[in-house]
Amino acid sequence: MKPSRVLLTINPAREEARQLGATVISALREAGVEIVVAADDANLWPEAAQPGASVAPADDHAGDGCQLVVVLGGDGTILRAAERARFAGVPILGVNLGHVGFLAEAESEDAVAVVTAIVNGEWTVEERMALDVRVLVNGVEQHRTWALNEISVEKIAREHMIDLVVEIDGRPLSNWGCDGVVCSTPTGSTAYGFSAGGPVVWPEVSAIMVVPLSAHALFARPLVVSPLSVVAFELQTSSHAVLSADGRRMLDVQGGSRIEVRRAEQSIKFARIVTAPFTDRLVAKFDLPVTGWRGRRD
Repeated sequence: MKPSRVLLTINPAREEARQLGATVISALREAGVEIVVAADDANLWPEAAQPGASVAPADDHAGDGCQLVVVLGGDGTILRAAERARFAGVPILGVNLGHVGFLAEAESEDAVAVVTAIVNGEWTVEERMALDVRVLVNGVEQHRTWALNEISVEKIAREHMIDLVVEIDGRPLSNWGCDGVVCSTPTGSTAYGFSAGGPVVWPEVSAIMVVPLSAHALFARPLVVSPLSVVAFELQTSSHAVLSADGRRMLDVQGGSRIEVRRAEQSIKFARIVTAPFTDRLVAKFDLPVTGWRGRRD
């Protein structure tokens, strides 16, 4: 289905994004698609908002009334777009202008083909699980946030570790003295969790990954748990940490806090125009050596 209204999200500080954005805007307008730009992007890129474009508030409802969110940038820009698309349930289509760009569907040189696919409605929707995160003190909820990739709980003072108890499904698992812990979705398994030694998990798998960071403990291996599980971290009273959700939403977490992580009720939607399997994407993004393979080629 051809969209009638598209939210365009870019990193206006990048000249490449502004130039490509002008091309995409022109092509979509010519096809009769209304362009919407969030206010913060429009302030830094005023030419995008005129003529004939709408400016939406730069908040969680920027994607309201749109059928698609087109992102020109790296994974950070796509994560920002996810904040604007989540409540409206609008799929995100990313064109990579960053480095690895695991969340993007296409590279910058494919922008013309992307516009053609959008106008012709030649895209499908893939749903990715997200995390619901709650911080409680004495059983009372103090903060609540969410994450598409991961949350991390990390020490603030360089010279001190944090001390926490890991709990799965209401049962204590282990005590970790560590630099922190990462709790990720399959989508985020190629991000921070991967850098910390966690497993790569195919996006169609539903699971929650728990990866300790430099833990001093007998049992401190990455965990893959059920998407129905509730993972909890109880921060000991002597510890003080910072919680980061997708590297964008930060919370100060005092000693004695309890952090609960579960699968979010609302998933994040991605628009797909490429039918290649995740294995091919993994090989391409990480430039993995596959020379000599003689398997099936159909």
